[in-house]
Amino acid sequence: MDIEIEDIAHGLAFVARWNGQTRGDHAYSVAEHSLLVEVIFSRQNPGIAARWRLAALLHDAPEYVIGDMISPVKASVGPSYAELDQRLTAAIHLRFGLPAVLPAMIKKAIKAADNVSAWAEAVGIAGFSEVEANRLFGKPDRLLLDSLSVQLRPAPLVRADFTARHHDLLVEMDA
Repeated sequence: MDIEIEDIAHGLAFVARWNGQTRGDHAYSVAEHSLLVEVIFSRQNPGIAARWRLAALLHDAPEYVIGDMISPVKASVGPSYAELDQRLTAAIHLRFGLPAVLPAMIKKAIKAADNVSAWAEAVGIAGFSEVEANRLFGKPDRLLLDSLSVQLRPAPLVRADFTARHHDLLVEMDA
């Protein structure tokens, strides 16, 4: 269980989503995406326990080891990618006090937040029209996106924010 949040935060802050094909001076990192997903998840599920918000923050944590692949590539790799992702996810969850396998309802809710984030990213920085994003990710509730923006920031800043958010959620879980 040699899994440390500093390693996860560092790796995810340097892994680009969208294969790096985004507008801006910095890559949009998996860490930045994960922070946004956790905020959206919290807005979609007011009052939900900190442990499930932590699960949302860590939803792509295995990518600190295996990188981020766009969905068509994942599908072409086949079941071995999904199996590796599941094993890494279980180890990360156990390391931070979460169940190895999330309850189906929680996993579904995190995926819903992930889709809203993907929509905002697609339209905001990846060059998709709203029509394209609606078709691929579903039409989001615009209220969820109020005062949220897709940010492109230097990796060290994102790494620090990811680590701090992880710490805050762990403290809240222990309270």
